[in-house]
Amino acid sequence: MTKNNSNSPITPLDQAQLSRLSQAVSGLSKDQLIWASGFVAGVAAGANNQQQSQALTSTEQATLTILYGSQTGNAKHEATSFGEKLKTKGLAPKVISMSDYKPRKLKDETHLIIFVSTHGEGDAPDDAVELHEFVHSKKAPKLGNLKYAVVGLGDTSYEFFCQTAKDFDASLQKLGATSLAGRLDCDVDYADTISKWAEQMTASLVSDLTANAASNAETSAQNTSMPINTISNLYTKQNPLRANLGACLKITGRDSVKDIRHIEIMLEDSGLKYQVGDALGIYFKNDPEIVERILRVTQTKAEEEVSVKNEVMTLSQALTNKLELTLSYPGFVKAYQNASHDTALHELLVDKKALRKFLEERQIVDIIEQYPNVISAQTLVDALRPISPRLYSIASSQNEVEDEVHLTVAHVDYQAFGSRHQGGASGFLSTRLQEGEEVEIFIESNDNFRLPSDTNTPVIMIGPGTGIAPFRAFMQERDVTEATGKNWLFFGNPHFTQDFLYQVEWQAYLKSGLLNKISLAFSRDQAEKIYVQDKLLEQGEEVFEWLEQGAHLYICGDAMRMAKDVEQALLSIIQKYGNKDEKAAKQYLLEMRKAKRYQKDVY
Repeated sequence: MTKNNSNSPITPLDQAQLSRLSQAVSGLSKDQLIWASGFVAGVAAGANNQQQSQALTSTEQATLTILYGSQTGNAKHEATSFGEKLKTKGLAPKVISMSDYKPRKLKDETHLIIFVSTHGEGDAPDDAVELHEFVHSKKAPKLGNLKYAVVGLGDTSYEFFCQTAKDFDASLQKLGATSLAGRLDCDVDYADTISKWAEQMTASLVSDLTANAASNAETSAQNTSMPINTISNLYTKQNPLRANLGACLKITGRDSVKDIRHIEIMLEDSGLKYQVGDALGIYFKNDPEIVERILRVTQTKAEEEVSVKNEVMTLSQALTNKLELTLSYPGFVKAYQNASHDTALHELLVDKKALRKFLEERQIVDIIEQYPNVISAQTLVDALRPISPRLYSIASSQNEVEDEVHLTVAHVDYQAFGSRHQGGASGFLSTRLQEGEEVEIFIESNDNFRLPSDTNTPVIMIGPGTGIAPFRAFMQERDVTEATGKNWLFFGNPHFTQDFLYQVEWQAYLKSGLLNKISLAFSRDQAEKIYVQDKLLEQGEEVFEWLEQGAHLYICGDAMRMAKDVEQALLSIIQKYGNKDEKAAKQYLLEMRKAKRYQKDVY
C-alpha cells in the first residue's frame, strides 16, 4: 500500500495548467461540472492500460436516439420536448420520426427511447407501421448492446390501451435489449406522469453516457433529424386561445339520421396559424344538467370547495369546467368502487369483458345513477380524470378563410337509460355554446397528413361522413395556390338528398375543373348498401393508373371499419391491376406510405 506523503503538493498540476483548467470550467453549471469530471476520469482511466482505452473508444461510439410514432402529434411533441431537455444536460440526442428511420439501424444503436401512440384496435400509428412490423419479423437483429425505454400514449377508455408501446417493449426484450426502466403507459392526462419520468430518465442517461457525451456533442451539429414545424403558435394545449364562435350551422337535412354541424370559429388578431391537415383542439364545458344529476345522487354540495391539481374551486366549477363526465373508463369505476365499497361494482370489475361492454354503453352519470352512493366531494373529484380536449380535423384553408377556422362536427345526440345523452364537445358546440361566446382552442399540428409539396401531383381523397372535413380544406388550398394536379374525391353517407355535405361547394369545384372526379356512395339510397370501398373497387383500374402516375392518396374517417375496408380494397386493386401477389401489393402500399403518398387521419 502506498502511503500518503504529507509534503506532496495538493495538486500535481503546475500553476499554468491549473490556471487553464480553472478557465475551462469557469461558468459551467452543476450538471456540466459533473459531466466534465466523469469525462476526465474516463480519459485518466484510458491512460492506465490498453484494455480500458479500447473500452473507452467503444463507449465513445454510443448513440442516443429518440424515435416517435405519432398519429395526432402528441408523441412527437413529447419526444421533441424530451430531446430538448436532454440537450440542456449536455447530451445530443437524435429525434426522429419512425417513418424517417431505417429499421436496420437498430443494430447500431446503444441507447434508444421510444414515444408511441396507439389508435384503432391496438394499431400502430401510420409512421410507426414499418418499424413495428420489422421488430416482429425474422429480419430483426439481436440487440444485446441496446438499452432502451418505451413511453406509450393512450386512453384507458379504449380496450387496447397503449398496445403499440406494449408491442415494442415485448419485441425489444425478446431481441435481447435491456430496459432502462419499466415501460411507461400514459393515460390522457399524462403531463405530470411524463414530467416525473423525464427527470428520472434524464439522470439515468446522463450517468450512463457521461464518458461519451463529448463524442455526441461533436456530432450534434450534424444532427438534422429534429423535425422543424414551420408554424409556431403562442397558444398550445397547455395555453389555449379564447376564441369566439362565429357560426354553427346544421348541414344535414331535416330527415337525416345524422346531425352534422358546420362550425366557424373566429381568430381575429390572435395570430393563431394553422396548415391544411392540422386538427383543432376544443376544450368544452360539461352540461349543467348532468352536473346537477351527479350532485343529487352523490349528495354532495355544489359550493363545497375541492382541489383539482392544487387549484381550489367549488365542486360545481370542477364538475363543469375541469373533469371528464362524458367518456367512461375503467379507472373511474375502480376509484368509485373503492370509495363506495359497492359490492355489485366490485363484481363488475372482476369481469373485464363485461366491464368493457358496460362502459361502452354508459357515460359517467349513468354509472353513478345505476350505482348510487354517498361520497365526499373531494373523493368524487379524485375519482374523475381531467377533461380531455377533443380534436377535430380542420375543414378550411387559412389562405382562403383568413381569420377563421372551420370544423365539420357530428353532433352525438341520443336517448339512453331514460335520458338524453350528448357528446362532450359536440354537445357543447351544437347546443350550449351561443354565437359570440368563447371557446378555448389550440392547433394540433399533423405532419402525417399534408398535401404534396409539388402542386402538379394528383390527389385521391377518401372521406365518408365527417371525414370530408380535411378535404374541403385541401380543395380550398389547391384553389388558392392554383395547383394544377388532378383531384379525385370519394365521399359516402346514408342519403344523397339529406347527407351530401358541402354539396354546392363540391359541385362548384367540379364545374370549375378543379375537382376532376367525384365518386359518391350513398349507402341507403338502394336496396344493397354501397360504401366508398365499393366505389374504389368499381373504378380500380383508373385508381391504379393514378397511383402509377404518382398520386398521393388520403383517407379520413372511421378507423375501426372504414379505413381497414378501404385499405383492403386498395390492396385488391394493386394486386389485380398491378399484376402482383399479396406480399408485393403490401410492399407497394408500404413504399407509398414511406414516400408519404399514403396518409391517414383516422379516429
